Amino acid sequence: MSYIDCFLAPVPRANRAAYERLARISAAVVREHGAVNVVECWLDESGPQAQSYHGAETKGSEIAYGSFTTAAGARQGETVVLSWVEWPDKAARDVGMEKVTNDPRMQFGDQPAAFDGGRLIAAGFKPMPLGIGDA
Repeated sequence: MSYIDCFLAPVPRANRAAYERLARISAAVVREHGAVNVVECWLDESGPQAQSYHGAETKGSEIAYGSFTTAAGARQGETVVLSWVEWPDKAARDVGMEKVTNDPRMQFGDQPAAFDGGRLIAAGFKPMPLGIGDA
């Protein structure tokens, strides 16, 4: 069964080009080391809003819905990036990520930081089989 590494990070809007360069390098490296798919997403700050994802019977105007901006701890001048890496399985992920984190191309110490890595939220996820067509 596939395995997903998921990342949520606040990124200064001014660093978009730098982040995209880092993301292209990272995507190539993780694919080389066994990833099946890599997806990088910028938050669509024009909406839709969280309440649009709730049915009419459960939607409440007085409810304070959460947001990715809040979850990521984005500050003034920052937006949010959501990304994930799909691996064939957890064993391939563990082997691949060991190689990724030791790959010289992933050592960005000589470049200005595109975002604050200490504020990155990351975790591994096991997909839920939901029915026909699921692995």
